Amino acid sequence: MDLHQLRVLRELADHGSIAATARALSVTPSAVSQVLASLQRQFAARLTHKRGRSVELTGAGQALAAAAVTVATAMAQAEASVEAYLEDLSAVVAVSGFHSAAVTFFPALAAKSAQAGHPPVECVDEDVDRAAFPALTASYDLVVAHRMSHTRPWPAERVAVVPLLREPMDVAVRADHPLARRAEVSPDCLAGQSFVATHAGFSPADLLEVIAASAGRPMHVAHRINDFTTAAAMVAQGGLVALLPRYTAAPPPGSPVVLRPLNGVRAVRNIDVLMRPEHALRRGVSVVLESLRQIADALVDSRGAAAGQPPAP
Repeated sequence: MDLHQLRVLRELADHGSIAATARALSVTPSAVSQVLASLQRQFAARLTHKRGRSVELTGAGQALAAAAVTVATAMAQAEASVEAYLEDLSAVVAVSGFHSAAVTFFPALAAKSAQAGHPPVECVDEDVDRAAFPALTASYDLVVAHRMSHTRPWPAERVAVVPLLREPMDVAVRADHPLARRAEVSPDCLAGQSFVATHAGFSPADLLEVIAASAGRPMHVAHRINDFTTAAAMVAQGGLVALLPRYTAAPPPGSPVVLRPLNGVRAVRNIDVLMRPEHALRRGVSVVLESLRQIADALVDSRGAAAGQPPAP
């Protein structure tokens, strides 16, 4: 028994004949008869009987037709509930982000969520291996994820991908380091340097492999630190080099650490929002996504201008 069968039976009860029911449903009388025959096979009691050339509902048929009204009403209520949920701006929108994105986006996003007309947000930091980001969409409405531009794209057949930020990775050194005197740093200049890099599988560790291939020499990794703030603090002590994102982890004013663009390789980190396609139907999710875009745009305008650097190509 399905909803269409119940609808046909209900229309028969209202219109009184197969021909009139067919006209109401814009189908042929034969199609109506086939549906009624299929419905009848599911019940031992007769649902209809012939009276001359017409077909009428039996007592059992009338009871089922009345139940069809109840079912149709419940379905309409269910659809209305879904529509109300999709338009509801009071429902919490869950957002996850990796650490450097969380530092950058979450405070501003929490401030926006406190404004009238903005849905509340729940922010959770999730610093996972690059390949694990798509799976987080099962637990969160929006997942702020990152990957280097030379790595495999996100599985667009499984998740919706919304670009948020294209962020250059710069070479971070102490201001008195010899590399700080250069306007740009090439892979050859980095050969022999001691790096503070992320763990394998986390960007930008994979970028070091590209730099090494360009230089024709392996890069020396002295320390494995995923937190960019810690990496910058270690660089500030002198002698070490790191790759830091230009916008989300730029050293604060007054820091002894300076950033220099990397020349000779494409060193761009893509920061994207991943979500299950059905999540995009919620108005609240769309509002929060737009807030993330605004925060990203403001970040590029402010930090890019302060550093005197153009946006990523």
